[in-house]
Amino acid sequence: MSVNEDYQEVLEALQEQAEDLPVPLGLPEHDELVDIEEALLLPIPPIYREFLLHASDLVLGSLEPAVAADPGAHNYLAELAAEAWERGLPRELLAFCQANGGYYVLTQEDEVQFWSEAGLEEEVAEHIWFWARDIWASA
Repeated sequence: MSVNEDYQEVLEALQEQAEDLPVPLGLPEHDELVDIEEALLLPIPPIYREFLLHASDLVLGSLEPAVAADPGAHNYLAELAAEAWERGLPRELLAFCQANGGYYVLTQEDEVQFWSEAGLEEEVAEHIWFWARDIWASA
């Protein structure tokens, strides 16, 4: 399955910028995403599902977005989200990247916002692919 053509350029730019790792990260299978959804009791939004299936194996910059293929990783999506909810993140938001004492989160409308214990900030990006292009790639 290929990435939506609207985001193919973003994916290619991220792949060019990504670090080469001696032991590459893996991309998740659909079944692994279903397991995460069952653990979260929340569906993974389609645009984020696509991001996880195609870009969650990339390492670049100083931010570490959640991974879905390695339950033992410190940034495994189910654990990261549960930790954020324990800290007070509203349950309808899905944390996907810890940073600066807070989390980048997805809203139910697929927008990316930043949340800390001080509250939710305004929209950071229209969706995960633009966050990856504008925030992650330049961090």
